[in-house]
Amino acid sequence: MPEPDAEQRPGPLVRLASAAGLGTGRVVHGTGRRIRRATSADGAGESGLAKLIELHALNSFGDMLITVALASTIFFSVPTGEARGRVALYLLVTMAPFALLAPVIGPLLDRVPHGRRAAMAMAMLTRAVLAWSMAGSIGGGDLTLYPEALGVLVASKAYGVVRSVVVPRLKPARVTLVKANSRVTLAGLLATGLAAPVGGLLHLAGPSWPLRGAFLVFVIGTLMAFHLPHQVDSAKGEQRAVLHAGADPDAPSVPGAPPAPTRGRLRTVGPAVVLGLRAVAALRGLSGFLTLFLAFLLRVDPVGGLPATAALGLLAVAAGVGNALGSVLGSWLRTRGSEPTITAMLLLATGAATAAALWYGLPTVLLVAAIAGVAGSLGKLALDALIQRDVPEAVRTSTFARSETLMQLSWVAGGALGILLPLDGTLGLAIAAGLVGVALLWTVVALLRLGVRGGAPHPRVA
Repeated sequence: MPEPDAEQRPGPLVRLASAAGLGTGRVVHGTGRRIRRATSADGAGESGLAKLIELHALNSFGDMLITVALASTIFFSVPTGEARGRVALYLLVTMAPFALLAPVIGPLLDRVPHGRRAAMAMAMLTRAVLAWSMAGSIGGGDLTLYPEALGVLVASKAYGVVRSVVVPRLKPARVTLVKANSRVTLAGLLATGLAAPVGGLLHLAGPSWPLRGAFLVFVIGTLMAFHLPHQVDSAKGEQRAVLHAGADPDAPSVPGAPPAPTRGRLRTVGPAVVLGLRAVAALRGLSGFLTLFLAFLLRVDPVGGLPATAALGLLAVAAGVGNALGSVLGSWLRTRGSEPTITAMLLLATGAATAAALWYGLPTVLLVAAIAGVAGSLGKLALDALIQRDVPEAVRTSTFARSETLMQLSWVAGGALGILLPLDGTLGLAIAAGLVGVALLWTVVALLRLGVRGGAPHPRVA
């Protein structure tokens, strides 16, 4: 058979491009196969948890793209003084309505147990529409950006509430609830870390491009939500949310007597969960404080002689590594050890903040950022374990909604304090250490009181 003429042979550039294309295809295919193997480990592929992990990673990727777009407009594009005012306005305009709307999310979702996949898909689709709308208003600094951001926040929290309730239905039999939550959270953190540089590159093309990217991500997420297993929508063994007060756990038990009414709906979840909510709210407040206080402080007074951008980058890396480490450690957490874990995280955060206040510098600032990440992530996983362990399924969605609302508002409260305080590193970190220390003391005293009362472990209901 005659050989092809030299003119018919592909040139070196064509051969190089073809080889590069084949190599890239193998890498992408191999990476996808390894990711699917990791998400499907321990029976997660058969139970359907792997699909939820992948959906949550996509959700976190899209949320981070929106965060990059907002941060570049509200924080980085203006001088520090004006940026503090813009961030304060953003917190006020979005969080005040959110505080009113969020308590409605849980009871509303409780009433649609057969539509959880549709609820998650709707949360994705809502953010896709809002991301596209924000892409048109972000360039001119239009005030409609703030209510659109509120809509994104509400849809994101609605997704988070449903996701927390779905995990127990999809976890494999040999995987604990805490480990399942940890794997879902870690996938979200890894996706967030990947989305940050992608969002930065998209921003180079224009401030609206990260939002257009988020639109595409959330459209894909809308379709993926409907591919979750059918047991997500099963209401077997569930009841609708009980809207009347339950029994007061502190009331004495009298044989034959009806249960005494509580003084509030939240009391029905039990003292251990209330204790966890207060403690983890303090850790979330510390995270909000450090995020905004150090972000503004390092813009005007970078530590270690570094440029402001480099100092902020190191701070973000330290916080991200801390969050990821907390999620990894959470996979080893035992449900019965949730209360001591939360207390230990408060102690660790108090110690790190105190050290940063006493020896303010680059190493201690990075340390407190990393420790706050570990404590917040691991503390939240322990709190989720408490809720899934102690709260009856009839009111679990509402409890998760209250928990998510409290965590969000605590972050905002801490961030608002960080905006209001003078940009003095020693002073700010000393105040943070004092506030977290008060939360630690309160938690220890409450645990001792529960021990004195002879508080027995709550029955597992999930």
